[in-house]
Amino acid sequence: MNLDEGTTTFDTEAALVRNVQEFAPDSQDAPFMKRLLHGVLQKQSDVDLVITKAAPEWPIDKISRVDRNILRIGLFELLFSDRSEVPAKVAINEAIELGKNFGGESSGRFINGVLGSVYKELGEPGKNETGGKEKRKERPLVPYEKMPVERKGGAVVYAREGAEVYVALVHDVFGHWTLPKGGIEDAETAEEGTVREIRQELGLEAVVREKLGENEYVASNPEKGKIRKHVTYFLLESTFAEIHLEEKGGLDDARWFKLADILELNFYHDILTIITKAINVLLSTQEKA
Repeated sequence: MNLDEGTTTFDTEAALVRNVQEFAPDSQDAPFMKRLLHGVLQKQSDVDLVITKAAPEWPIDKISRVDRNILRIGLFELLFSDRSEVPAKVAINEAIELGKNFGGESSGRFINGVLGSVYKELGEPGKNETGGKEKRKERPLVPYEKMPVERKGGAVVYAREGAEVYVALVHDVFGHWTLPKGGIEDAETAEEGTVREIRQELGLEAVVREKLGENEYVASNPEKGKIRKHVTYFLLESTFAEIHLEEKGGLDDARWFKLADILELNFYHDILTIITKAINVLLSTQEKA
């Protein structure tokens, strides 16, 4: 069975293959990823028991889906993998990096605490080792200001229908509702690229009303190493039309929500400021109308 969704192993592997094809088509690590996936699925009940004992104050169903599954991967590597391929310290450090890149503000610290306590219980195996995974090339550390920058555009897309204001949101495979976004091409302005991405991702025609802010984070690229992803967010107005979600890895749903309901949804912390600003702008325009 899958990690939490109740789907089959085949469905989970199909999702992995789809994501590798989209996000890392040139990666040579696909066989390793498949072995890791099957290993985690086979040992999930054992790993979950370890999480429960290592973090008793956090019931496993209350841990965010991203953190929970990063812990499962890290613990599987720590407890069951061949240490000549995956040294204990490498398993812990890579799990922490995943938490920092894809989790919330405190994910890295939380994952470090859980895996660190298990590592100590194991007697700190490989404490003095300095090697990494044999099949993964060590990359030199690149200063933040010298990392390549990838431009992206995101949007709070809204529409008016009668007296109601609706916002279009997308849902990712990690269980969060978030904002649609995509890459901006070299020849495009941030506004042009964002409008194009919304048309492509949601099937909606929209126009820019104002800029909401900017966000930047560091992500890992299998070919380029660490890269800075710079996202510019806009408030876009569309007609209240049917959403047609583009088929691509990472997203599994898209819907319109009434403005009054969206703050009850599960969002990533780093976009709450953008969403809150958009709500305030929309409420102020509603009052003037």
